[in-house]
Amino acid sequence: MSRVIDLNADMGESFGAWQMGQDEDLLEVVTSANIACGFHAGDASTMVRTCSAAARRGVRIGAHVAYRDLAGFGRNFIDVPPAQLRDELVYQIGALCTIARTAGTRVDYVKPHGALYNAIVHHEGQAGAVVQAVAAVNQTLEQPLAILGLPGSAVLAEAERTGIRAVREAFADRAYTADGTLVSRRLEGAVLHDQDQVAARMVELVRSGTVTAVDGSTVTIDVESVCVHGDSPGAVAMARAIRTALEADGMDLRAFA
Repeated sequence: MSRVIDLNADMGESFGAWQMGQDEDLLEVVTSANIACGFHAGDASTMVRTCSAAARRGVRIGAHVAYRDLAGFGRNFIDVPPAQLRDELVYQIGALCTIARTAGTRVDYVKPHGALYNAIVHHEGQAGAVVQAVAAVNQTLEQPLAILGLPGSAVLAEAERTGIRAVREAFADRAYTADGTLVSRRLEGAVLHDQDQVAARMVELVRSGTVTAVDGSTVTIDVESVCVHGDSPGAVAMARAIRTALEADGMDLRAFA
């Protein structure tokens, strides 16, 4: 029996006249789309356009929520009080849910972005705020939202305690530390660019549940989804290489939601 794996990518990150990514091309490859909700990137028109394009291709949608940090692309940690963070996340998720409905589709999950994603690996207060926001929105929906995050993170542990589906993901184009967290983008070698190497690495990860860390150690990571960053140079070619390699190895590429 083939292993089912999701391939997701961040997209919808253009803002006004500033364009980022190749969303239309990526949507031909991935099975899930993490769409920016206007706080780190994206705007109303971009959200509408990206949701509509995803709907046409049958690609599942996730709310790519973030700190209010347009200038820093959501990559700066902000010490937001948990109650305020919860409200700002409800605002972002709610906006995308409504836009998705106007496009004839729906939001199926939430994936925090950038510094927020990294913070809630260990920051229990902010991790709790993310879970509380998703739980609040879920009370208004027929189909509850899942949370996509890093294996072993505080946010996924809290999601499971709360009864929210926790989906574990790996990053195709990012290096890992020995404890299974991502190497900081501030360090050399944090982002991987060789698409053949990345594709082979993801086949091994999905098949064996392990990945080699930057120090040469083996890290165990059990995942349901693999992420390609839409803002990375060559993201479309890399996504195609990963999908081709996974399918050649007998994997069934399908959305987890």
